[in-house]
Amino acid sequence: MRPAKRTTSRDVAKLAQVSRTTVSFILNNVPGVSISAATRKRVLNAAKKLNYSPNIAGKKLVSGKSYTIGLVLCQSPEQIFTDAFLLQVILGVEHAAIQQGFHVLLKPVDPGDAGGYARLITENHVDGILLSGPRQNDTALMNLHRQHVPILLMGQLPETDIPFVDVDAAAGAELAVNHLIERGHRRIGIITNAPLEYTSAQQRRDGYLQALKKSKLPINKALIKEGNYTPASGFEAMQALLQRTPRVTAVFVASDVVAMGAILAIKQAGLRIPKDIAVIGFDDIPLAEYYDPPLTTIRLPAFGLGWAGGERLIRLIQGDTLDQENVFLKSELIVRKSSFENMLPN
Repeated sequence: MRPAKRTTSRDVAKLAQVSRTTVSFILNNVPGVSISAATRKRVLNAAKKLNYSPNIAGKKLVSGKSYTIGLVLCQSPEQIFTDAFLLQVILGVEHAAIQQGFHVLLKPVDPGDAGGYARLITENHVDGILLSGPRQNDTALMNLHRQHVPILLMGQLPETDIPFVDVDAAAGAELAVNHLIERGHRRIGIITNAPLEYTSAQQRRDGYLQALKKSKLPINKALIKEGNYTPASGFEAMQALLQRTPRVTAVFVASDVVAMGAILAIKQAGLRIPKDIAVIGFDDIPLAEYYDPPLTTIRLPAFGLGWAGGERLIRLIQGDTLDQENVFLKSELIVRKSSFENMLPN
């Protein structure tokens, strides 16, 4: 007598008419991910009907696997450990790995180190790479992809077929700038989260430009300044914006961490937030609510982003076919006092 076929998450997804990633989010109760109550109920009912329970250990892998994924961060260690958003992402990756019996090897890689990815595979014996902060023209990464090394991006590289998880950063940035426009601002600056060689910085800049174009506001390239992940870079960029005449009345800072420096520069110039200059950030790190003043920002599901990246990479390592190659998570506008003077206390 043949054994009964084991129910899988694919069966649950098919019955509930959602993706396997959505099933995983719900059944693992991943925090910070926007899923409707109706979808959540449908998945839970499908799992109950099929008597499904997750296989925590994951599939049995072929001999020689290390059960380790390499989390590659294209930033310096100093930048990584001052970025509160990234720490939440790392926590999400770690939780996904633990649930499948995997380890995580955290590896900062200098963007100029062309051999960094290959050494991660050959010397550290990881089974695949989860890369945060992809850059354009990354030949080392593309070489590994052509060698069929399992790779998943947090962020995206247009015109490649490397699967990714991401937020719609351009839409989030447009939402942020529209909020400022609705508050009556017309001279709005931007400080990017990173140099514009990074796709995340390009996308947030593009959302800023799109909001201005749709509102028929002039685009002044002098009001576009680059940050570099740190408060110090935000401080310097904001100082440069304050030298412009007429002065900006609002600034969109595409990273809450970078916004810390921008806020300090505004205060040192003797200006008030938001009466003289409104400020809006991006990420909604835990400290954003406790800035002075509390920071209006775009909330991203940092933990969920890391969890989805780790979970999907492990499925690639196990030889699974992803039900959808790419996943976009939702963002939302969180309004606080840095952009709206008459806000009530949180």
